[in-house]
Amino acid sequence: MARKAKKRRYSRSSGSEVESEMRRYKKGTAKSGRKGRGGRVKSRKQAIAIGLSKARKKGKKVPKKASKKSSKKRTSRKTAKKTSRKSSKRKSSKR
Repeated sequence: MARKAKKRRYSRSSGSEVESEMRRYKKGTAKSGRKGRGGRVKSRKQAIAIGLSKARKKGKKVPKKASKKSSKKRTSRKTAKKTSRKSSKRKSSKR
């Protein structure tokens, strides 16, 4: 079977943007927030997110941010245990 050619989700130039941000992170000069007031970047994930954000601002090909609502799947099941259990409350007799 022939393989399908996959589309690139990120442009090569956006990858270079992330790469440069990773260099800053490793050097210890990467800052977060507006004008670096958020402090030093402490994790790799944060550095990658900053790089992708900068690429988006420049108009490079980067997928949209995944919203929290779509990523979390909610299951609204009613528990059958509540309906099937018999309540074993003791009757208090007044003496």
